[in-house]
Amino acid sequence: MKASMQQQRVMGGRRTAMDVRAQATPAAVSDGKPKSEVARVAVLGASGYTGAEVVRLSALHSHIKITALTGEKQAGKAFSEVFPHLLSATSVPKLVKIDDVDYSQIDAIFCCLPHATTQEVIKKLPAHLKIVDLSADFRLRDPAVYAEWYGHEHAAVDLQKTAVYGLTELYREQIKGARLLANPGCYPTCSQLPLYPLMKANLILTDDIIIDAKSGVTGAGRAAKESNLYCEIAEGINSYSVGKHRHMPEIEQGLSEAAGKPVLISFTPNLINMSRGMQCTSYVKMAPGVTVDDLHKELTKQYENEFFVKVLPKGVVPHTRHVRGSNFCLISVFEDRLPGRAVVISVIDNLVKGASGQAMQNLNLMMGFPENHSLQQLAMFP
Repeated sequence: MKASMQQQRVMGGRRTAMDVRAQATPAAVSDGKPKSEVARVAVLGASGYTGAEVVRLSALHSHIKITALTGEKQAGKAFSEVFPHLLSATSVPKLVKIDDVDYSQIDAIFCCLPHATTQEVIKKLPAHLKIVDLSADFRLRDPAVYAEWYGHEHAAVDLQKTAVYGLTELYREQIKGARLLANPGCYPTCSQLPLYPLMKANLILTDDIIIDAKSGVTGAGRAAKESNLYCEIAEGINSYSVGKHRHMPEIEQGLSEAAGKPVLISFTPNLINMSRGMQCTSYVKMAPGVTVDDLHKELTKQYENEFFVKVLPKGVVPHTRHVRGSNFCLISVFEDRLPGRAVVISVIDNLVKGASGQAMQNLNLMMGFPENHSLQQLAMFP
């Protein structure tokens, strides 16, 4: 029943990302001028991992000033007390409750709150604010699909209609004019960056797409959970939310847009015993007459001018350790031993390109700052 409902709803009604991008400049940095010299920014939900990453990246940003940080349970504490590794971020304010923020002194917001909570908060915010939402609340365009997968009606449907999906390399021109930006999920970012262009170019078929995804434990958030305890995750790997992960409709929404018809996928996420990092291994059928070389050429052409997405030379396997702490995505394509099939591997840091880094990349575009500002650091290795 869920599959059939999803097939009917997954298409959406907006211009395709690649159609928009075809008219865009593929440069890695924005060619617009900053709307103001310094943007005053609030981070809502700054006591979580994604909030901390936003603050870390903001410390390198010459056009952003963190003016407010919220954390309901940590209110009153210095930020370095909650995250000692950011002790040198001395210019940031103490954590406060959301209701205590003076939004008249804010230009833009990173919203790092849990889903469902976010929509209730955002619908009450002043209209002058630029908002980058890192939750799942505004990613799905169809309210009925949202209700189906999240178990409740959307509380801000009018805002949901205006939200721009923020997979930066595919929606760059739309993002520049956004007021509310729905930052993509980590799994959808890692899987769509390689598959969307291939689907749009009709090089792969829409049926029998299998995505085997693996994520570091930070993808589960910072809240205390028994399943995230050391003894529960150490020295092993486990699948979770098999056949029902909430990122599935988000991936299907994008791939359906690229294909021009409904696409359903088989998607299984796995938790890996590492703090950060993500790999998506996608198994696809190639269109008749298409070779792995054709897939590699298309991806190379699509991303040749992109700063953060790199298509590796043939035969080179991407490693999560090679993107750790960075905003980069590495992609490679291999021929499957099954005739007519290919294996597409992509890796990102789930907290950076999969969350806060892409959020910063998007806010840079929204504010008219260089797109890669504060994000040029290379991976941390070893």
